[in-house]
Amino acid sequence: MYIPAHYSEKRLEVLHQLMQEHPLGTLITVEASGLNANHLPFELLAATPEAPFGTLRAHISRANPLWKNLQAESEAMLIFQGPSAYITPNWYEEKRISGEEVPTYNYAVVHAHGKLELIHDAQWLLNHLHALSDIHEASQPLPWKVDDAPPAFIDKLVRGLVGIEIPIKRLEGKWKVSQKQSAQDKVNMAAGLRATGGDDAVAMAALVEQSGAA
Repeated sequence: MYIPAHYSEKRLEVLHQLMQEHPLGTLITVEASGLNANHLPFELLAATPEAPFGTLRAHISRANPLWKNLQAESEAMLIFQGPSAYITPNWYEEKRISGEEVPTYNYAVVHAHGKLELIHDAQWLLNHLHALSDIHEASQPLPWKVDDAPPAFIDKLVRGLVGIEIPIKRLEGKWKVSQKQSAQDKVNMAAGLRATGGDDAVAMAALVEQSGAA
């Protein structure tokens, strides 16, 4: 990924926060037939000496040919897309003065790289399902638990899954959030984004405000 220095985000806690807030990752693998992409919700584990940027876990159906087409410990790349928003030239002061501005798009994104390991162990899969459901059910008034379902049903479900584990060996973050613009342009952008409305626009307004001074 092309990352100009002023758009580079290297703080592990910031990268992890985006991955946790936007856990639906795009898993990209290389197979004999070419590139393959799968969209999966991931569980992020803390960093360890073996995985200095954390470990990602997910699962797929055994009906998904991904697990059959991969060689052992294949290299994989994952993309986690954070907030994004269109930036109109109307928010730049220079547009009013000379007209010399054009539209752009702001975004925050994380790329994770590592070797993909396939997991067939039933206990690993069951532990992963517990962890993943606990994460996503935490905001519910009455959180659903794996144990709410009949054991025989869960056993059958687990037999139909394959686990994925990727210790992250490289992590890249690109925050294109108007870092190089003037303080006034950032004020204008933040106000315009909030007026536009929507979760992404409001989140991007906050990122623009937090970006370094021009």
